[in-house]
Amino acid sequence: MSGHHQTLALLLFSVFIAVTLAITTWVSRNRHGSAEEFYAGGRLFSPMENGFAIAGDYMSAASFLGISGLIALFGYDGMLYSVGFLVAWLVVLLLVAELVRNCGRFTLADVVAARMAERPVRIAAGTSSVTVSVLYLVAQMVGAGSLVALLLGGTSGAARSWTVIGVGALMVVYVSLGGMRATTWIQIVKAVLLMAGTVTLTVLVLVHFHGNINELLHSAAGHSGYGKDFLSPGLRYGGSWTARIDFISLGLALVLGTAGLPHILSRFYTVPTARAARRSVVWSIGLIGSFYLMTIVLGFGAAALVGTADVRESNPAGNTAVPLLAMVLGGGEGSTGGTILFAVVAAVAFATILAVVAGITLASSASVAHDLYASLKRPGGKQHSEVAVARVAAAGIGVAAIGLGLLAQDLNVAFLVGLAFAVAASANLPVLLYSLFWRNFTTRGAVWSVYGGLIPAILLVLLSPVVSGSPASLFPGADFQVFPLENPGLVSIPLGFLAGWIGTVTAGEPPDAAKHAEIEVRAMTGAGAV
Repeated sequence: MSGHHQTLALLLFSVFIAVTLAITTWVSRNRHGSAEEFYAGGRLFSPMENGFAIAGDYMSAASFLGISGLIALFGYDGMLYSVGFLVAWLVVLLLVAELVRNCGRFTLADVVAARMAERPVRIAAGTSSVTVSVLYLVAQMVGAGSLVALLLGGTSGAARSWTVIGVGALMVVYVSLGGMRATTWIQIVKAVLLMAGTVTLTVLVLVHFHGNINELLHSAAGHSGYGKDFLSPGLRYGGSWTARIDFISLGLALVLGTAGLPHILSRFYTVPTARAARRSVVWSIGLIGSFYLMTIVLGFGAAALVGTADVRESNPAGNTAVPLLAMVLGGGEGSTGGTILFAVVAAVAFATILAVVAGITLASSASVAHDLYASLKRPGGKQHSEVAVARVAAAGIGVAAIGLGLLAQDLNVAFLVGLAFAVAASANLPVLLYSLFWRNFTTRGAVWSVYGGLIPAILLVLLSPVVSGSPASLFPGADFQVFPLENPGLVSIPLGFLAGWIGTVTAGEPPDAAKHAEIEVRAMTGAGAV
């Protein structure tokens, strides 16, 4: 791109950053420093506001850049992510949203600790939440690096690295100064921008093909290099039995993982009642569902108009398919219209990344302060000190995410998020469901459930083709691959449920029937909820 067009795109970036920093500054001047304000925004958001914020939190770089890129590269098989991410919200709506709002206060560990021995349960759940959050953050960092490197006219390692560092620094500022209230408003602004940008691109693609979806699909297949196979299952996950089992594992992780994501669960605490939490989810499902339908159009549109080979040449993982599609729709490379549209889309994607990393960082810093620190500190400490710890934790998590983001720059962002979902579904979902629905569940069962899902999931990822053993691995020169699947969900999710069951039936202590009855009433009616 010319220097003039780069200046325009960077100006749009700067405007969004300035607006979000202004929101953060304004909120930081009006806060009163309590834990409820920092973690939950004072529980003052309406269902519609929270629904937009949930959608803003959930529609990440993996959704906007990664899924469309995978569809552009692999056609039918890439759509699994769109379907899995959306179907997951039915699990959240039916099993989790209201009950979590009634039983908890700020974090996932609050729900479990309500009827268990607090310290071991909080340490286990806090450790798991931080692990999932860091994995999710890495995906956003990788997306940011790919995007800005392309915007600056190439894929230079230095540009990508400095972008990762810059995004990490901004997210620490957002969380440390503004807490949940600033994060929520940033997510609402981002959700509106993202929906507007996605609708615009989708309409332009459909207009280009005169509203004929059949013509769009056949053109995509023709420019993909795979022919009709591009529109059939199996291009990415059908080459062998291992690939097919990996397909099932990924689908299971996507559908079950959302209900265990810390930054999604924490959003249910920002509304005043459980009914408002349920209505928030209904709002978010409407926004998220329409968005994922549009990513399918954008993915096939990129294959048809940009070409699968050109998408892969720009970024082997496909992360730049949508910005390239925007340039073509606006008139092509070098045209004013093409580069303006490219710059707008790139700015929207950058806004997406900043909003999501702020939400994840807030959730993980809350887990560090409210669960880990609160479990280890001496009794009688001031509540304000917990908020101070959360701010420091945000900086530490930012540093960790930056380091891992620099390491994983060549992996697809949707794929990275799939790993985070697998860990969430393995470690967080079993303990959450057991705590809410199993009368005989015990403290030992809770601790075993978390670690019994978390440790196998991490180990299986480390021993999988993702890390070593193939040219596309994180360490292509090494080979310590033992586990054949790229996503561990098919093995680690059942292990999490099994470990919780074994821990409970072998526990020496009896379950607390009175506490279970209390939690059951609170979960179903909201009586006694914070």
